[in-house]
Amino acid sequence: MTVPIDTAAANWAATWVRSWPARDVEAIVALYAEGAVYRALAFREPDLGIEGVRRYLTGEFAVEHDIECRFGTPVASGDRAAVEWWASWIEDGEPITLAGSTFLRFNGDGLVTDHRDYWSHLAGIEPPHDGW
Repeated sequence: MTVPIDTAAANWAATWVRSWPARDVEAIVALYAEGAVYRALAFREPDLGIEGVRRYLTGEFAVEHDIECRFGTPVASGDRAAVEWWASWIEDGEPITLAGSTFLRFNGDGLVTDHRDYWSHLAGIEPPHDGW
């Protein structure tokens, strides 16, 4: 059975919005297919497979505290989706805010096979702009 792309993308966003603040690595890892390519930084080699996703998230979540995040409604077509997000947290005692978008490709089971993030950051906690 093929999972509709809009359903897979909505599940991805809902899981992230719930699981990132809780630093629930396993709930997020369950969204990814074996062999997934996870690229959180455009100019760095991707993390590969479920273990790569787990390793990346475990390292990041270990230094992120007081996480607040929002995810927009996914835009989905074919086997791809794009999701806008806004997040802030405390890292090494300093507040930080990131605003970005994630581009995803899903398999027929609704699992992510390709994940690419593009984001910008600033020091401090900044709420989303009007209309976000």
